[in-house]
Formats: sequence, C-alpha cells, structure tokens
Amino acid sequence: MIKRDHSSMVVIHTVVNGEFLNSYWADGVILSTPTGSTGYNLSCGGPILIPTAENFIITPIAPHNLSVRPLVVPDSSILEFTIEGRGENFLCTLDSRHELISQSTKIKVRKAPFAINLVKLPKITFMKTMRDKLQWGRDTRNYKK
Repeated sequence: MIKRDHSSMVVIHTVVNGEFLNSYWADGVILSTPTGSTGYNLSCGGPILIPTAENFIITPIAPHNLSVRPLVVPDSSILEFTIEGRGENFLCTLDSRHELISQSTKIKVRKAPFAINLVKLPKITFMKTMRDKLQWGRDTRNYKK
C-alpha cells in the first residue's frame, strides 16, 4: 500500500492474527514473500529470505519513526491493513497491478492454500545468485600500489 496524490505521509494500521501490531506512519508498507518483492523490500532496508523460508516480511517505506523496522512473521499469519491519510484514495499494488482503495478498505492477506512449482536451472543456486548479484566476498576497492 502506498500513498497517492499527496506529499503527506499516511498511517497504515496493521494487525497480525487478530492482534494489533503497529500504526505505521510512513509513505507505505511493503509485504513481501521469499520469492516476491524481494528487491523492493531490500531497497527499503528489509532482509533477504531464502526461497524455502516460510515467512512474510512487513517493511515500512520511509517511516516517520526511527524505531520502526522491518518485521518477519510466519506465513501462517493472517495480516490485516487499513489506511488513513489526508487523501481519499490510495494506491495498492501487487506485481505491477494496482487498485485505488479508500480509507474504508480493509485488506486481509494470508498464504494461499496451494503451492506453485518454480523453474530451477541446473548449477544455479540461490546462494550463488546472491553472491554474484550482491558481490559478496569480492574486494571491490580497486586499489593499486
């Protein structure tokens, strides 16, 4: 969920398994899975999950409070979000699809009751991909004496 048409922040009220978690004062919140929204989550300070992890990540986008940090919750959780702000409409996005929502909208998220198979290429592992893409273990200082 992210704000729309106004420069002021929004407040996103978040409930996990029926218990109030937090009201995020931020530009929005990212809810990511081990295989979805990873780059966007990472760019906002969230963690990387390995694909076999059974978790969701709740990551605030530019939060107003410095003590607010990304949170990893089990994917068995049921998450609920409501939003408030100065505007009437807000933008909710999912995999490059989007929908305008209002302050009266309640969004509930839970893991689907089915799984899908992902393509696995031979000799390409998640750990190798992370090392290559993030240049882990490489000395990139490029100094010569």
